[in-house]
Amino acid sequence: MTTVLTASRGQKRLMLLWLLILNGLFLIPALALPGPIPWLSVEALALWALACLRPHAGNRLTVVLAFTYSTIALLALADALVRQSLGRGLNLYLEAGLVNAGWNLLNTNLGATVAVLALALVLGLLGGIGWLFGLSLERLRHHSPTHLGKPLLLVTGLAVAGTVTPLIGTPALALVAQQASLITNTHQESEALAQRLEQQPGPGNQRRSLPRLAGKDVVLGFLESYGISTLTDDRYRALIDQRLGAMADRLAAAGLTVATGRLQSPIQGGQSWLGHLSVLSGHWVHNQLAYETLLSSGYPTLIDDFRQTGHRTLAVMPAITQPWPEGRQLRYEQIYDHDDLDYQGPAFNWVTMPDQFTWQWFQELRKRTTEPLFAELALISSHAPWVPVLPVLKDWDTIGNGRVFERWRGTGEAPASLWRDPDRVRAHYSESIAYALTVAGEFAARYVHADTLMILLGDHQPAPLITGENASRDVIVHVISGDPALIAPFLSGDLPGFQPGTRPDLRTPGAPMDRFRPFLHRHFGSP
Repeated sequence: MTTVLTASRGQKRLMLLWLLILNGLFLIPALALPGPIPWLSVEALALWALACLRPHAGNRLTVVLAFTYSTIALLALADALVRQSLGRGLNLYLEAGLVNAGWNLLNTNLGATVAVLALALVLGLLGGIGWLFGLSLERLRHHSPTHLGKPLLLVTGLAVAGTVTPLIGTPALALVAQQASLITNTHQESEALAQRLEQQPGPGNQRRSLPRLAGKDVVLGFLESYGISTLTDDRYRALIDQRLGAMADRLAAAGLTVATGRLQSPIQGGQSWLGHLSVLSGHWVHNQLAYETLLSSGYPTLIDDFRQTGHRTLAVMPAITQPWPEGRQLRYEQIYDHDDLDYQGPAFNWVTMPDQFTWQWFQELRKRTTEPLFAELALISSHAPWVPVLPVLKDWDTIGNGRVFERWRGTGEAPASLWRDPDRVRAHYSESIAYALTVAGEFAARYVHADTLMILLGDHQPAPLITGENASRDVIVHVISGDPALIAPFLSGDLPGFQPGTRPDLRTPGAPMDRFRPFLHRHFGSP
C-alpha cells in the first residue's frame, strides 16, 4: 500500500513539473506583447485537458503542435531582435521584405561563417524548444489520469473567462492575433496613403521651384545614426560636445555661418531610406510599405523641386553595392553608387569606404560641374559595427583614389569580438560619430562658401542598445553657409529647436522630418 501511495505521489509531482514546464513555454510569447506577463496560460490548460482526454493520441498530433509552437516562439524571438535593432515591435507584413537586408548586414559585419553559425544557433534553439514542448505533452499524457480530462475542460473554460485579469492569459493566441491585426491595419494604411496621393494634384502641379536657392549648390548630407542621444546621453555627451565645439571654431575661422536644430525621424536603428524619403518628399514615411507606395505613385520630391529650379540633381551612395531600382524612381539625374566612386582602398566591415574619401570625391565632382548641384550624400563611417574608427587625414590632397587607406586594412578587432561588450560598442559608436562630424566639418570649412547651403543631419537614432529604451527619435541637423541670409530662415522659429552654433536646443523636441520640404517651400520658394 505504501509503495502504491509513493508511486501516486511521485506521478503527481511529475505531472505538476511537466505542467509547469509547458506553462512556462507558453509564457514566452508574452514577452512580445504589451502589458504584464501572466502567470497562467490558458493554452497550457487546454493541452493538459487534451492530453487527459486522448491519452493514446499518436505522435503526429504532438509533432504538429510542437511545430506550431516553435513557429510562435520564432515570432517572439524575431520581435525581440527587431526591438533591439529597430526600436519597434515585429510586423510580419513589413519584415518579410527585410530578410535579405538583415542577412547582408550579418554577413558583412560578422562574416559568412559566423553569420551561418549564428543562424544555426537560432534554429537549434528553436528546435530545442520544440523538442521540449513535445516532450512536455508526452510526459503530461503519461503522468495525468484520464478522469482529469473533463474537469480540466471546465477549468479551461473558467480560465478563458478569467483572462480579463493579468494573472491569466492566452499569450500564444494573442501574439498570432496581434500579427494578424498588424497585417490588416498596415495593408489598410498603405491603401489609404495611395488614395491620398491619388487625390492630390498631379506631380507637375506639386513641384515647387526654390528661386532663393537658384544658382546655389545645396548639399544634403545624411550622417548615419547621428541622433540626439549623442548630446542627451551622459555616455556620449562629453566627446561629441567637445567635437561640436571644435567644429564651431573651425567654421567660424572659415567665415561660415551655422545653425543647428533637430528633426524627428520616423525610424530608429535602421532602414535609413525611410528617413531620407521623409525629408525629400514631405510625407511621413514610417515603414517599407509607405516607402514603396510613395515611390510607385510618382509623387514629386525635393529632387524634382531642385531640378525645376535649375539644379543638376545627383546622389552619392557609397553603400549601394547591388542594383537599386528605387533610385531610378526618385528621378535623380545621376546616381553614383559604390562602383561609380572607383574607390581603390579597403572596406572596413560594413563601411565600404571612409567618409573622408566620399567627401573628397564629391568635391572633385563639384569642380567638374558648371551648373548648380543638388546632391544627397549618404555618409556611412558611423554605421554599425563601428570598428575600426579611422583617424582623419590632415592632407586631403593625398586621398586620391583611396589607396592611402591601405595602411588601415585589417586593423581593429573583429566585430564579433567587440560586440560581446556593450560598453565598448557604445564607446566605438561615439568615436565614429566624432569622426563623421570632424570630416564633415573639415569639408565645410574647406569647400563651402557663399554659393553653398550645406545641410548635415542624422538619418535616425542608433539601436536601443546604444540609446536605451524609449529614447527620443530626434536627430541633429546642422545648416552651414558662407551667406548668412541662407541660414536666417532656420532661425525664424518656423522649425522648432534651431539656434545659432553647432549645438541644438536640447529642451525643444524637433519637428517631424516630413515638415522639412514644406519649410523650404515657404522660405526659399516662390510666393
